[in-house]
Amino acid sequence: MAENWRRPGALRDRLHFQSSPPAGDGWGGPPIPGAGVFTTQFTLSAGMRPRTGSEAVTAARLGGRQPYVVTVRANARLKQVTPAWRLVDARAGETNGKPNRVFQIVAPPTDPDGKNQWIELLVVEGPPS
Repeated sequence: MAENWRRPGALRDRLHFQSSPPAGDGWGGPPIPGAGVFTTQFTLSAGMRPRTGSEAVTAARLGGRQPYVVTVRANARLKQVTPAWRLVDARAGETNGKPNRVFQIVAPPTDPDGKNQWIELLVVEGPPS
């Protein structure tokens, strides 16, 4: 029997999987990987389970970081996903042309049970650090 979080009904979130192409530095140098504008490659239903968060002090400011484990059904498109990609909550909308909820991928996709049915990604909510 499948675990509760792996039921189809548990995939309540919609996430855009986005990547950015290489872009020039503006001075004629070689293209910089991931420096382009993020574009949506595909959108999937997902289940998101929060993990224990943390706080960090950066530039004398306290900031919280909330990690999540994202679970999606396995498919061929996920083989191209790397930590250089990001996830965007499709239901959170945008403000001033920027997504309201962005997740950076911390670890590449994994197959937790070895059956190639479900794929998990470890992500952290917030902008890249």
